[in-house]
Amino acid sequence: MKALVLAGGRGTRLRPLTNTSAKQLFPVANKPVLFYGLEAIRDAGIVEVGIVVGDTGAEVRRVVGDGSQFGLRITYLQQEAPLGLAHCVLIAREFLADDDFVMYLGDNFLVGGIQELVAAFTGADYSAQLLLTPVDDPRSYGVAQLGRSGQIVGLWEKPDEPESDLAIVGVYMFTPAVHEAVRAIKPSARGELEITDAIQWLVSNGYHVHSHLITGYWKDTGRVQDMLECNRIVLESIAPRVLGTVDDRTQITGRVVIEQGAVVEGSVLRGPIVVGADSKIVGSYLGPFTSIGDGCTLEDAEIEYSIVMNHSTVRGVSRIEASLIGKGVEVTPAPQTPRTHQLVIGDHSTVRIRG
Repeated sequence: MKALVLAGGRGTRLRPLTNTSAKQLFPVANKPVLFYGLEAIRDAGIVEVGIVVGDTGAEVRRVVGDGSQFGLRITYLQQEAPLGLAHCVLIAREFLADDDFVMYLGDNFLVGGIQELVAAFTGADYSAQLLLTPVDDPRSYGVAQLGRSGQIVGLWEKPDEPESDLAIVGVYMFTPAVHEAVRAIKPSARGELEITDAIQWLVSNGYHVHSHLITGYWKDTGRVQDMLECNRIVLESIAPRVLGTVDDRTQITGRVVIEQGAVVEGSVLRGPIVVGADSKIVGSYLGPFTSIGDGCTLEDAEIEYSIVMNHSTVRGVSRIEASLIGKGVEVTPAPQTPRTHQLVIGDHSTVRIRG
């Protein structure tokens, strides 16, 4: 079995951060969200992985490499434009050959891995397997409608008036039958080859498409609030460790990770928190569910339930909550500004905020 990981797309819901970075590389607990998917694929016993990349392909290649850090063999497949998930299968035909495969959206976060799901698929006679989960607003997702006996009776991509609340999770399993399906469909009104249309083609032509309702945690990390919630979920289970330097004026409560080379002085840290390597925290408060990247500086600042990416500075500012701060950002005081802070800041920006 092989895996096809989709790491293209423009990430429009996370602009301006995605103007300069691949959304699949945004950190959850200081690890790119794409890495969680690659690790899940490896743990399911899959070695051969094709990664479909787009405009941010160079960055993905640089960070992921040849896959050896994960125990994988990675082949990169360039998509000239975001023409749909089924188009990704189309351009991966030579790589996939006649093998069964998992298709994993690189910005999806699924707790619990896919080992059991892969094992169930390989031991069954399904042509495709979908994972479904109920959501509050299915209009932003592919949607499936099930019949009384649980069979799939209809599939739609981001419908204005959904027929059900069952969203399609971004992890699919296919036999080679899907190759005929993606060749048979036409572009949608969005101008894309929709994977939902390809799966509907399989259903309509008598292929066995199985649906599995997941009960674990899943998120499409396409929005700031989803990134923060995934960060919270991962931090809930971290094991505390202190590899950096913490002075005796600092108070630490709960599960806190302080990586090698980090320095914490005269601060209050209430976990769960991760402080990246070579970061410096001085006279500051870090509240629960906060991730501070590598090489950051926080001085006389207060922040919680937030993600601060590598090499950013927050100085003389209180209070930041529910925020996603990009790489190389500087946040400092400025006069005549409101005292409420909720930030989505692109890379290499400078923002001045009243302390």
